[in-house]
Amino acid sequence: MKMACSALSVSVQFKAILLLVCLQLVVSVSASAIEQTQTQTQTQREFDYFALALQWPGTYCQRTRYCCSSNACCRRSNAPTEFTIHGLWPDYNDGSWPACCTRSNFDEKLISTLHDDLEKYWPSLSCGSPSTCHGGKGSFWAHEWEKHGTCSFPVIRDEYNYFLTGLSVYFKYNVTQVLENAGYIPSNTEKYPLGGIVSAIENAFHATPLLVCSKGSVEELHLCFYKDFKPRDCVVGSSTLNDMVSSKSSCPLYVSLPAYVSLGLDSVKTTLSLDA
Repeated sequence: MKMACSALSVSVQFKAILLLVCLQLVVSVSASAIEQTQTQTQTQREFDYFALALQWPGTYCQRTRYCCSSNACCRRSNAPTEFTIHGLWPDYNDGSWPACCTRSNFDEKLISTLHDDLEKYWPSLSCGSPSTCHGGKGSFWAHEWEKHGTCSFPVIRDEYNYFLTGLSVYFKYNVTQVLENAGYIPSNTEKYPLGGIVSAIENAFHATPLLVCSKGSVEELHLCFYKDFKPRDCVVGSSTLNDMVSSKSSCPLYVSLPAYVSLGLDSVKTTLSLDA
């Protein structure tokens, strides 16, 4: 009887010890998860404003060395000739930005009804496969959604509305039309005053844009917006145009808006590896 009781006591003790170990593991895992969530929350605080980043195809496409079906620079007569969307980016006022805020993977089926507009106004201008947030490679749109779109919460809550909002803002604030109306048209010979381009946009949208150049040619133009999508200055604080030219932009005082004639898939060395 004593041996039986002793055996029973050992069994109960073993179960109690096992239960305690399991509880400690659960507490440890929970604490680790809470700490990780807190760290992510601290590093990915809510953004301050949106930047609609536009790219000038005449500058981007001049760098085309090979073609693939995903590269809009190679579409012959259908190649883009106006500013196209690079991305709609949530940014911070200090010049930094959040990235890869959730594990929401890109699903192209969710934006199937937007596909034609995205191909025309938000196309890829290269054959590369940019990295996604989780260690893989993906399409241009996948990169923009996973890196930037997932950080646009709570203003934009899902993939479809991210791309729809980007297109809507792009159509409403038509930079190409504003510049054409001011006499700034694509040219491989003319150079235009940077101040004139900035002033034309300021007069149209009542906010200061940010320009980025490559070898004296406009490469990107950013329009900035409050979270309700009313225009705001991209140049923060007391910065002047001269400050923007010298430190916040790579543009000289006179810039070009180069025209680009697509060579097409047959006229440029075609790659198959990046198109697979």
